[in-house]
Amino acid sequence: MTSVQSGSFWQHSQSYLDDEILIKKLLLSHDPDRRRLNSEMLLSAVENIVFHATASEELVSDKPVNANFKSNISNIELIESPEPLMHTIYKIAHEMLCKSPGEEDLHTRTMASLDLLGSHRWGAKAALALAAFAISYGEFSLLIQLRPHIPLAVSIANFKQIPSNMSMLKPQVKALRSLSKTMVDLTKCIIEFEALPLVHVGPDMEDLAVMKPKIYVTAYWIIRSTLVCSSQIKSLMAMKPEYSNITIAAWELLSLDNRLSSIYGHLRPQVDAFRQQTEAKMHQKLLSLFKKSHIDNQNVLQMLFALKDDLPLKDCSTQGKLGVSALKSKVVLLLISKPDLLPFEQLFFLVNQTYDHPHNDKIEGSYAIIWVPISFYEAWTDAEQKLFDFISNSMPCYLVRQPWSLNSAVVNFMKQEWNYGGEAIMVVLDSEGMITNLNALDMVFIWGSKAYPFSLSRENELWDGEQWKMQLITNEIHPILTQWVEEGRNICIYGSENLDWIREFNAKMKDIKDAGMQHEMIYVGKNNPGEHTKEILSIMNREIHSNLLSFTKIQLFWLRLESMRRSKSRLGNNASTDNVVAQISALLDNNNDNGWAVYGKGLSTDIVRVEGDEIFRCLNLFRQWGKNVGRLEFIDALRTVLEPPLVDGPCNHTQVVPYSEGLAQGNMVCQNCKLLMKKLTIYE
Repeated sequence: MTSVQSGSFWQHSQSYLDDEILIKKLLLSHDPDRRRLNSEMLLSAVENIVFHATASEELVSDKPVNANFKSNISNIELIESPEPLMHTIYKIAHEMLCKSPGEEDLHTRTMASLDLLGSHRWGAKAALALAAFAISYGEFSLLIQLRPHIPLAVSIANFKQIPSNMSMLKPQVKALRSLSKTMVDLTKCIIEFEALPLVHVGPDMEDLAVMKPKIYVTAYWIIRSTLVCSSQIKSLMAMKPEYSNITIAAWELLSLDNRLSSIYGHLRPQVDAFRQQTEAKMHQKLLSLFKKSHIDNQNVLQMLFALKDDLPLKDCSTQGKLGVSALKSKVVLLLISKPDLLPFEQLFFLVNQTYDHPHNDKIEGSYAIIWVPISFYEAWTDAEQKLFDFISNSMPCYLVRQPWSLNSAVVNFMKQEWNYGGEAIMVVLDSEGMITNLNALDMVFIWGSKAYPFSLSRENELWDGEQWKMQLITNEIHPILTQWVEEGRNICIYGSENLDWIREFNAKMKDIKDAGMQHEMIYVGKNNPGEHTKEILSIMNREIHSNLLSFTKIQLFWLRLESMRRSKSRLGNNASTDNVVAQISALLDNNNDNGWAVYGKGLSTDIVRVEGDEIFRCLNLFRQWGKNVGRLEFIDALRTVLEPPLVDGPCNHTQVVPYSEGLAQGNMVCQNCKLLMKKLTIYE
């Protein structure tokens, strides 16, 4: 790491307070234990108070104010502490309200406050002191802003002897506002520095030795400044004579603001330099980590999620906190997405294909899904956090409890190395922490938990066993539809958004059914179904027949087809080389208003797709080909009209078919002459 140069402030400070004596005293007061405070969230709550306190010096806005997610004190954790968070804050606030007649006493009180905060890290010390100051600052500002509008505020302000003419206090209030903002900015620097995973990347020890004393002294001056600010607010409210000279009081605040601004001017770029170089080292360490073999997945998961928190995960089903040790020996699926996760129908189907999948009972406990939300912006917005909080209470999987606290190097690694760009992906880590699939989301949508262990090799294996048939098209969309496929029923899946075409098509198919040709009709609309599809479903339920699939199920039907095409594409297949891709693309890309239909039977690979006017041409010739149904089955009989014979004279085509159960009772149609083939049995 580039050597950190000492600025002029630090050199000057060494001759006064920032010397070895002060630093030794500060370290003597510093005795951190296992308690951990979410300092970032606490500081955000303080910043929210400071912002609203300084937004208007005299008038209250009529615009309603929504409480920021981070400003809710109940969301801020203080772990392994013998006392509640507010108890600690009130103790510091009490210390701030003590009388301070002179400079020496102010230093003594600052050290006393540091003694009270000895068990906390430096960033937490500063954040807690600011929180204590924010209470009195917020109360004072609230009275000033409400006094012109609310009689109760007038009475309290008079009781506290707050001047009725605040214009005389404007220089002091302005200086107070400026110093408050500077203290918040400096505290952010300390918190950011302490959050860096320095222990994991091996920092330059000389640079660290230079930087740490600056952090100590910065925390000292922040806490000292909060004491001065609190004393001035107290004096303003009680009109103490020692602060009657507004100019002197404002000068004292401005002097502190200049000192802290100077510290900030030197500290901010140094913290940024540490962060940038630490992130670069973290990125390289993560790259190296995923190239090595491990005995389990713990090191990998620790680096990804547990740099700041020993319990970084949450089990949504129990609302309990979890460490990464709960995932030991499991295949881990990292569902990385924006805070809004997935559209409702996709989320519903994801749960249906994993936790609610019949096959899941066989592998339960062998894998775990972890939702890793990543903000669309540089920093989490209030709306994103509220959305995350809402969704996290209804998910059945694990998730990162405080995703806004994820290390920025980890987030950037996911974006750069795992190609996360905003669209949801599902990265698979095996039980040893190795990446086996950079996106298994489509696998899950297609096969559900049958895709376990969700690796790329498993994806290839599953496709090797698949053919274009009704089972692949409809699998797991609806249990009744799955049952029809297993029973070997004739099924017709059709789509269109032309209501006249739908009515005519159903009428002709009804005539065929009345003639004794049994089949099941399934309407699926068209790709990207919308409001028009909902309207058609409503009309169909009234006029034609009750469709098996609801609008949500229709959405899932097309979602699976999209997943199939993406999965095939990632494996290097396209419509010109792969029949499944060609058939899927024909359905997904179909914009024919005259509709289409796919006919199939059970588990058979004999499947027919017909489009547009060709459908009615075939159905109008039913009397011609319907008589062959008894011998050829429904699909083969229909094919005799769709696919004319390739030969005019006698056909000598033979085809050897491996034995399968039930074949002795079945028939086969010649692909050349479209006639029933004579069956012979060969013994080897």
